[in-house]
Formats: sequence, structure tokens, C-alpha cells
Amino acid sequence: PEGLWMSFDDDGKTPSALVRITKSNGNLVGRIEKVLDPQAEATCSKCVDKRKNQPLVGLEIISDTNPEPRHGKWEQGRILDPDDGTEYKLTMELQNAGQTLLVRGHWGVFWRTQQWRRHVQ
Repeated sequence: PEGLWMSFDDDGKTPSALVRITKSNGNLVGRIEKVLDPQAEATCSKCVDKRKNQPLVGLEIISDTNPEPRHGKWEQGRILDPDDGTEYKLTMELQNAGQTLLVRGHWGVFWRTQQWRRHVQ
């Protein structure tokens, strides 16, 4: 899943950000590279950890993810929703010959899945 991805709002149609996923210290991490939503706040005002009030651009939203897929999925990571400051367990899975990334955040029995598209510059 390394590369640049366009994330979307939950409607699946409205682009919200460009997120770059890279390897760092043996894990996959994802940082917001560009905010596409003109209504988005400039900082993570609702974050409750060290990311509180940090600028969204450059903010690490994917962390601690195993760089090797297991059964075709990347697991054991965390993903932050900067809109509400909540961090979720993360599962990612490539589809469409690597052009779509299913990003699923879990919190207890609750989950939500977004489809991100590979962004070509």
C-alpha cells in the first residue's frame, strides 16, 4: 500500500485528502500530504494526544501497521480520524490490481470502511 492515496468522505464521492503511506522504523505510516476538503479545519483540534492542534498537513494518521500483509491484508495498525480525534484499529487491503485501498477502522464491534484511490501525480 505504499504510495499516495486519495481519501474520501464517508459518502465515497467527495475527496478529503491525499495521504502518503511509507515505511518508517519497520512499520507502515500514513501522513496527510494535502487537504482537499475546503471545509476542513487546519489543525487536529479534536485530537487528544500529542497531535492535538497539530496542522493536518503532515499529520500522521496511520501508525504501527505491519509492513507485511497477512492473508492479503495489513493489520495491527492504528488510524486516526482527524474530524473527531478518534483513533481506531486498522485493516487495509489492496484491490483493483493495487489501484484501490480498502481502509477499515475498528472500534469494538463498530467499524467503517472507506475506499481510497491510488493518486498519480
